[in-house]
Parts: sequence; structure tokens; C-alpha cells
Amino acid sequence: MPYVKRALPAAALLCISLSVCSPGTVLASSTPVLDRIRDTGTVHIAYRESSVPFSFYDANGKPVGYAMDLCLRVVDKLRTDLKRPDLKVQYVMVTPSTRMPAIIDGKADLECGSTTNNRERREKVAFTIPHYIAGIRMIVKSSSGIHKWDDLRGKTVVTTKGTTSVTELRKMNDVRVLNMKFIEAKDHAESFAMVEAGKADAFPMDDVLLYGFRANTKNPADYAVVGDMLTVEPYAIMLSKSDAEFKHLVDRAMTNIILDYEADKLYKKWFQQPIPPNGARLDIPMSFLLRDSFKYPSDKIAD
Repeated sequence: MPYVKRALPAAALLCISLSVCSPGTVLASSTPVLDRIRDTGTVHIAYRESSVPFSFYDANGKPVGYAMDLCLRVVDKLRTDLKRPDLKVQYVMVTPSTRMPAIIDGKADLECGSTTNNRERREKVAFTIPHYIAGIRMIVKSSSGIHKWDDLRGKTVVTTKGTTSVTELRKMNDVRVLNMKFIEAKDHAESFAMVEAGKADAFPMDDVLLYGFRANTKNPADYAVVGDMLTVEPYAIMLSKSDAEFKHLVDRAMTNIILDYEADKLYKKWFQQPIPPNGARLDIPMSFLLRDSFKYPSDKIAD
């Protein structure tokens, strides 16, 4: 098929420029992130050690991944917008507990991982346009005959202690009267091991994590990720809430990356082709939710 650039809706086209999107709007006079980037000539990117395939180490200990590639393309566009082709990138390792403080305290300018954009977090930080939409599904043995949630009636389900999936599953169990038997494991690895050993019929969790377990088994075809999404969790690059101009530049960069089909290419690279460090294939097709969101890029989230 010939290359066709995504058409930008008229409303979104107006919003490419803040001065057009909001007549009379004046950019914030305080631009702490942009000032820091200009002064240091460096963009600080926060990454995760093992958030496959979004942000993790390759075999050489280098941060790589889908979100990392997106962030590096954002930096390329910042070099053009700021007329600073010499901008350097410095990496900052973060964990789930340190990622938000890193952004809030100015230790990192962009957090490039698998962080969900939700109302609670937006009280402290900002997010750009989502690059992935995750949801709770379940992994089962391909021979189990389980294809949808109602197939779990009377089955044994393992969940990881302390996760949101526990609450969602118990709600579904009560509403649909499925009479499921629950087992709680200490971590995701133990939960999946119970399915492998036949001690549980299904392990529900964020779908992308389940595909990761499937890809790294000896025989991936022995397992399937099934069921409609119980939740919808948009992953997005996290940035400071204190710099509206910086956010505008990042939003515009992400819009261009998506509409120019760069995000599609990166999705195929990280979700449908062999990835480091072991050449595993996640084989995750792009969900209709993400595909539709890419048609009309927006940072607005329906919580």
C-alpha cells in the first residue's frame, strides 16, 4: 500500500499551536524544565531496569525499549524546536517508587516506561499522549478450553497478592456468580508457575506482562492470553506538571510521531519482532483501543 499520512482532524490541527488552540492564552512565564535543558544542554530520561518491552536493559546493559525509542524521537524533535542540535541525553534509572519523585524533583525530564496515566498521579505530574493501552486479561494453557471469563466458572484462579486484579476479579466473581476458587501468590513469577504446574487454571494480570511470561517459556504455543479487558490502563510518558511550554512541545512531538506512523513502526519492532536480550517474540497485536487512539492523538484520559 502507498504511504498515506494520517489525516489530522480539524480540531486537533488547531491545537498544534497553543496560540491558535486557545486565543489569548499566554505561555507560562516559568519554564523550569526548558530552562534546565537549555542551561545544561542535556535531556534527562528516566528508565526502568526490567519493564519489558517498554524500558529495560539489553544484553550490554544499555536501556532500550518501546518507550525509550519514543522518548529518543521526542528528544530529536526538541533539538529542532529548541534549535539545539547538540542536546545530549543522560539516563536516570528509576523504580516504581522513585519514578514520580524523579520527575517532581527535576532529576529527570521524561519518564519512559510503563506508567499508567490516572487521576491520582495527575495531581502531581503530567502525561503526554498514551503509547500503550494495557488491561487485565488472563493467561491459560492452550489446551484448557478457557477462552472467556465465564469459562472460569468453578475453576481455580491464581492472583498476585496486593494487585488491582484481585479486587476486579472478586467483583466479577460476585456479579457473575462464577464460584471461582482463588489462590494468592507472592509475585507474578509464582503465579505463572502455578499455571505451568497445573495448580491453577488461569492467571489474570496486565496483558502485556502475561505476553512476556508466554514469550519466555520453553513452548510459548502451549499458553494463550485470553478474555476481554477487565480494565483499561493507558501507559504514557510522564513529565513535569510545572512547565506548560515543555509539555506543549512534547505533546506536539508525540502527535507528529503518531501521525507520521513512527509509533506504528516502533510498536511492530518491540511487540511483534524478536527483542533483546534473548530474541523472544511477544507477538502482541495492536489493540483496537490503541489503534483508535492513534487516529486522534490526545492526552485526555477518561478515568
